[in-house]
Amino acid sequence: MSAPGALLSGRAATGQGAGLRSRLALAAVCTGYAVGAAFGWGSPELAVFMGDFGLSVAALIAAVSCFMYARAGGIRFRPAWFLFSLSSAMAAGGNAVWGWYEVVLGRSVPTPSLADLFFLCFAPPAIVGLLVLAKRPVNRAGWVCLVLDAWLIGGSLLTLSWSLALAHTAHVANAAGVSVARAALSLAYPLLDIVLVSMVLALHFRRFSANRSSVNTAIAGLALTVLCDALFTAPLLRSAYQSGQLLDAGWFAGSLLLAYAPWAARRGEDNAVETGARTPAASRPIAGSLAALTPYLAAAVCTLGILYNVVEGRRIDQVVVLTGCTVALALVVRQAIMLLDNISLTQELAQKENHFRSLVQGSSDVIMIAEPNGVLRYVSPAAAGVYRRDAEDLIGTELSSIIHPEDLGGVVHELRRFLAASPREEPTTRIECRFGSGTGDWLHVESTVNRHQGGLLLNSRDVTERVRLQAQLQHNAEHDSLTDLPNRALFTARVGKALGGRRAGDPGTAVLFIDLDGFKAVNDSIGHQAGDELLVQAARRLQESVRASDTAARLGGDEFAALIVGDGTRDQAARECQVHEIADRLRLKLSQPYRIGTGEVRVAASIGVAFAEPSITPKDLMRNADLAMYRAKAGGKDRVELYAPQMQADVVRRSELAARLRTALRDGEFALLHQPVVHLASGTVAAVSAQARWRSAQGLLFTPAEFLRVSEGSDRAAELGSWLLEEAVEQAADRARAGHPVSVSVRVTAARLLDRTLPPGSVEALLTRYGLPSGALMIEVADSDPRVSFDELEQRLVALRRLGVRIALDGFGSGYAAVNALRRLPIDVLKLDRCLVEGVVESARLHKITSGLLRIAGDLGMQSVADGVDVPEQVRALRAMGCTHGQGMAFNGPLDEYRLRRTLIRGKYPVPGIGPTAQPVLAGGSIPLQSRSHDETPVPPT
Repeated sequence: MSAPGALLSGRAATGQGAGLRSRLALAAVCTGYAVGAAFGWGSPELAVFMGDFGLSVAALIAAVSCFMYARAGGIRFRPAWFLFSLSSAMAAGGNAVWGWYEVVLGRSVPTPSLADLFFLCFAPPAIVGLLVLAKRPVNRAGWVCLVLDAWLIGGSLLTLSWSLALAHTAHVANAAGVSVARAALSLAYPLLDIVLVSMVLALHFRRFSANRSSVNTAIAGLALTVLCDALFTAPLLRSAYQSGQLLDAGWFAGSLLLAYAPWAARRGEDNAVETGARTPAASRPIAGSLAALTPYLAAAVCTLGILYNVVEGRRIDQVVVLTGCTVALALVVRQAIMLLDNISLTQELAQKENHFRSLVQGSSDVIMIAEPNGVLRYVSPAAAGVYRRDAEDLIGTELSSIIHPEDLGGVVHELRRFLAASPREEPTTRIECRFGSGTGDWLHVESTVNRHQGGLLLNSRDVTERVRLQAQLQHNAEHDSLTDLPNRALFTARVGKALGGRRAGDPGTAVLFIDLDGFKAVNDSIGHQAGDELLVQAARRLQESVRASDTAARLGGDEFAALIVGDGTRDQAARECQVHEIADRLRLKLSQPYRIGTGEVRVAASIGVAFAEPSITPKDLMRNADLAMYRAKAGGKDRVELYAPQMQADVVRRSELAARLRTALRDGEFALLHQPVVHLASGTVAAVSAQARWRSAQGLLFTPAEFLRVSEGSDRAAELGSWLLEEAVEQAADRARAGHPVSVSVRVTAARLLDRTLPPGSVEALLTRYGLPSGALMIEVADSDPRVSFDELEQRLVALRRLGVRIALDGFGSGYAAVNALRRLPIDVLKLDRCLVEGVVESARLHKITSGLLRIAGDLGMQSVADGVDVPEQVRALRAMGCTHGQGMAFNGPLDEYRLRRTLIRGKYPVPGIGPTAQPVLAGGSIPLQSRSHDETPVPPT
């Protein structure tokens, strides 16, 4: 037994022990009084005292007890107990007056007296109190039946009492010439007792179930008092009655029972009755039968009273005849009311039965009743439509025979648990299983189960479509809608299962991340529908390339993944080689041509591989594979790369560099330098090229190339580009106002132009704000990004040219779409890529290529700028080919504002091959000469 159960059982045992002691004490007191009364109390004086004041004290105790109980909180039927208290107080007052005459005054009690008034007032409060305890009738017929039942009982008792004693008493009083008051008083006591007994009997079967012990004890006390009153009314006993006799013991016990009644309730039992926890007692049907037979028993008593007079040969008194006739009439009326009520109830029951039969037979749910052994006893007609089986065929079969074998164990377990539980705590349960249908299919059925006469009542409905829909929704939530491969969520769950199941710690488990190189170009060139078809074919190839135990998934876009479950191989190197071969075969298969429509499309695949490590999480393993895939793309694409811890270190380093870049932008650590662009024919400075440098804590300037690679495509790159453009325009305007009107060129990526981070309106606002004249700003656009849409780029550049901004094509000669850019974009200046300039002197092939490109620029009427002109020989060669401008260390490196203005004051540089030979002009010589003009000094170590 649990601790709470033991505690409750201990309290219950304590309460039962206290109740038993109280009953034993009550029985001992009543027995002691009865013994004393039987033996005369030892002296006449004590007998009279105990017969008068002893009864008064007992009645007073009952009055106080009922009053105190009625004043307590949370008591039902409080008015009844107040009335019982008043009734007992009247009895105490009557006995006290009786003792005053006999004990104090020492004389007989006169008739009538004040004691008679108290005794007559005893019955009415008790009668009303019993009415309060009774259940109220719910309709008018019930009230009529209650009155008739009371009259049947009272009339019968009146007939019997009148025949036995009351008629004789009335005749004696009349013959003796007794006054009317005394005669009425002699009849009032028995008549009130008859009314009280009638109410006790009529209401005994109508009382509430709450506080049953208290009500029963109170009724027993009142019944014992009435019985003693009836005996006292008998002429023989009344003529010989003296205070202190044995009859007083009955009144004494009745008062003490009424005093004990409020506290007689067994708390646990009565509370259980109120909450419905107790099961109906076995005597309930008997009690109901006695209640139904009460009117007939009363009529029988009335008949016995009349027969008694006939047998004794007495003349039947008019009171007996009148009373008997009214009793018979009341019985007939009551029977008529009951007959009509029964007819109404029968009709209502039939109507409800038809109603519920229609509900059961017309319901789309199947209602089944199973016996305790599981045999179906009733099946509703809906089974034909739901299970495709006739209800008659199912009746008599076992419930287990139509349940799917895989579900039977769970159903049996749940039903056993349900039947063992308390009906009050768990009135119903729900089970879901598969039922066999008449077509041989298994239907998903949901059943609500209730208890029914020891068996089961099942209300079942077909939920097959709902289960299918849920399964479909679950599938859709876990699979990609285009390729039907598992999505990222399901893939992550399966990776976690592989790392935490029976293969936990197997280092042979690997994750492959796959990215299709060139897929965006397919989308842009032949449309998204073709791209979707390519993804579907790639997914099919991936699914066919992995084992059944492995998982292929689409993570989004053109990114796929594969989970290769470990096989328990101990040799990790051999396992890595095996998985690498699998990944390489997969790369080759994904790189084969795809048949799209009537043509073929080719894409490549970059694959990153990461192996499981002890205690690694699914998130970390997938991150490692992702890092390896990006390393494969950065290494040239169309390759397989295994994850190495250094990759994570690189990511950390890039994050640190990105943080340093944000700090440098916030703290103003970037400086703007300008490199002169020199006219190769005259040596004059035609323009300046704006370049950003990062100022270290030691005051040195470094090229931010690595910072720019970190920030590429991010908000920091846009912020740095905006800063560079605004600083270049502002300083160019200052130089123009100082008398040095030289144009400035700013390099802007095509991706940034198309990302609308530099809308035309903002450039116009800059030019207007700083007063820079038209043509003084040139935007250098690189053409090496294959993701750039020429249509959008052309529209953006045309809008910029309308603002007076000149356009230069940067890196000309290195991009894949140089000719297309020349054909479609509004270009003013061609800027040769430095890779062409560096070998133009040594390589005859490069010399011809560069010469041809410059000839194209001249034929199109464009100016040309050679980037990276570092030695005099390059100047001579480029000028001879027709190049108009150049920038590089052959003239000067990037200069700060002060050195730039000194150079502009000088106005020109000596050009090799023109006039006297001169050395290149160096601004102070603070920046060492190098072979490249965009990264003169190395980036400091991080």
